[in-house]
Amino acid sequence: MSGAERPPVGTDRDDTGRASGLMDLLGVAAVLLDSEGRIVLWSPQAEELYGYTSQDALGQYAALLLVHEEHWDWVVKTFTEVMETGQSWAGSFPIRCKDGSTRLVELRNMRLTNDNGDFYALGLGTDSPTLRELERDVALSTRLISQSPIGVAIFDPGLRYVTVNPTLARMHGLSAPEHLGRYYRDVMTGAEFAETEAALWQVLRTGSPLIEESTIVGRTPADPGHQHAWAISMYRLEDTHGRVLGLAELVVDVTQRYESALEAAETRRRLALIANGSARIGTTLEVGQTARELADVTVPEFADLVAVDVLDSVLDSHRPASRDGSPALFRALAVKAAYPTDAFHAADPPGQIAAYDVDRVATRCVRTGRPVLIRHVQREDLSRIARDEDAARLLDRAGVHSYMAVPLAARGTILGFLGLTRARDPRPFDEDDLAIATELASRAAVCIDNACTHQSVRNAAVTLQRSLLPEHPPRLPGLRVASRYLPAQAAFEVGGDWYDVLPMTGDRTALVVGDVMGSGIEAAATMGRLRTATAAFTEVDLDPAQVLQHLDTITSRLEQYIATCLYAVYDPHRAELRIANAGHLPPVVVCGGGQPQLLDLPTGTPLGVGGVPFETTAVAFQPGDQLILYTDGLVETRHEPLDERLDTLLTLLDAPHSPLEDSCNRLLQNLRHPYDHDDVALLIARARPFT
Repeated sequence: MSGAERPPVGTDRDDTGRASGLMDLLGVAAVLLDSEGRIVLWSPQAEELYGYTSQDALGQYAALLLVHEEHWDWVVKTFTEVMETGQSWAGSFPIRCKDGSTRLVELRNMRLTNDNGDFYALGLGTDSPTLRELERDVALSTRLISQSPIGVAIFDPGLRYVTVNPTLARMHGLSAPEHLGRYYRDVMTGAEFAETEAALWQVLRTGSPLIEESTIVGRTPADPGHQHAWAISMYRLEDTHGRVLGLAELVVDVTQRYESALEAAETRRRLALIANGSARIGTTLEVGQTARELADVTVPEFADLVAVDVLDSVLDSHRPASRDGSPALFRALAVKAAYPTDAFHAADPPGQIAAYDVDRVATRCVRTGRPVLIRHVQREDLSRIARDEDAARLLDRAGVHSYMAVPLAARGTILGFLGLTRARDPRPFDEDDLAIATELASRAAVCIDNACTHQSVRNAAVTLQRSLLPEHPPRLPGLRVASRYLPAQAAFEVGGDWYDVLPMTGDRTALVVGDVMGSGIEAAATMGRLRTATAAFTEVDLDPAQVLQHLDTITSRLEQYIATCLYAVYDPHRAELRIANAGHLPPVVVCGGGQPQLLDLPTGTPLGVGGVPFETTAVAFQPGDQLILYTDGLVETRHEPLDERLDTLLTLLDAPHSPLEDSCNRLLQNLRHPYDHDDVALLIARARPFT
């Protein structure tokens, strides 16, 4: 409600025009006596108090009508003194009522003079027990309000201060007299108090109280440098007839409770951040993905900008670590901002290598292994935070005001650092924030270290495996071949898949594909043994089933390893394939430009099971026919049935005249996904005319 809408001052009647207040509550009786002591005026309240009607009382001597006989002398004496001296008398006195009972009445007697100089006596009376009760109530209320630790204000119907207790005066930083007569918003001028004013008008209008329904946070002249929180209750004040007298406001300073609630909420937020980090960081064994997961956890919940940088020597074992006194080389892994900001462009983009001088915060962090907290960033600090002066200017323009650098430490080794920045978020980082960042960085560092170790082992296994795979002979009689090997994604270890193309006597060629169950260097080494043994048995010109029988014997002597294998021998003179299978997926044949088909072979048992004979199957293989050998990594997935994947394989091979290299590429592009968990060996052979 604006000032123009505020109600006028001075209304003292309710809507019926009836006066109200304490006088009505007390029922004060008025009796006027002439100088002789006869009753000349008798009020309706006197009739209610004493029981006599005006007809009973007027013209009667007051002493004879209202006073017991034993008190006549005292009453006459006192009446005479009042009339002669003009001094009033006050006190409690037993009055005889019409029904014969005695009522203790609180009296005030005083002399009046009319315009002719005649004297009269006015007696005002009220029920003494009622008055005593009211006095006690008033005394109690006054004492409670004046000594209450709760701020109390009484407003008139126009929201002007009528009463303010000392507690509220101290809260506001203004004395009680400085409040009186002023409107609420003249005292509480902050924008945050507009909501409270609206609530006061609402209570005044509706009569429905509001009891601590909201907490107001703001500042007052008593403590302008700090925010306080108040819980406010409001009640409309009415007299016995329902006339609105004003409004009572009770104000409790709940700053400590409010701050405790904020601290508790912040603690819950931080614990949730740690829990979220534990669940989301390190879901793969890929360094870059782990860094991005750390960035996703911290922005925007914890920081406005995050950068994850790792020492280049950690990722590249061939690059020596920088020495003390020289710049530190970092490779950026992840950068994330909560909103578009110049600070994002001040960070190094992922993949880039940057040198940080010895005086930079990042270098100090990784060299000492200790976190660096800059609560309030000054202009000179930006030069130590940023890579160079251009980046420092970008940070300054972005409004960076708080910064932390936390080392990424795992197993006693410093891997890099986590940089956290606040610009739009007004809160400076504190020690609790530093503890949270350290916990998150520690979690991420272990995952990054695991990923680096895994990548190193995996690279060794891939190198070993590739070194064991064959190079095609320059010329194969009556045969063209194409092959591929793809390792599993970085998050998985290398498996034991292999293929081989082995020339034999009589212009024949052995085509082999196999899969050692297991992963890692051990599986690759086992694959190397089996490949060597296969080449040796091929040299002695054994039947395919006999070759698998010998390989089965060798594999059974290798602890905890079994393998699948397809061994085929192509004879161009007879245009024939002789094939034996040891638990491997069936090969595909494409004959005479017809439809691709899975070759129906006796499956056999995997190598290493032992005791089960293998069978050799002879298949016609004319010029132009194709044979496709593959391992399970090409067709097996966790989400699709194997039969559907094999059907897809056959569909993709329905182009019998395509170059073999194109066929290999087409199969891998359509069947292989970047994050498949198994490696793949693929071998395609096409018969050609032989003379």
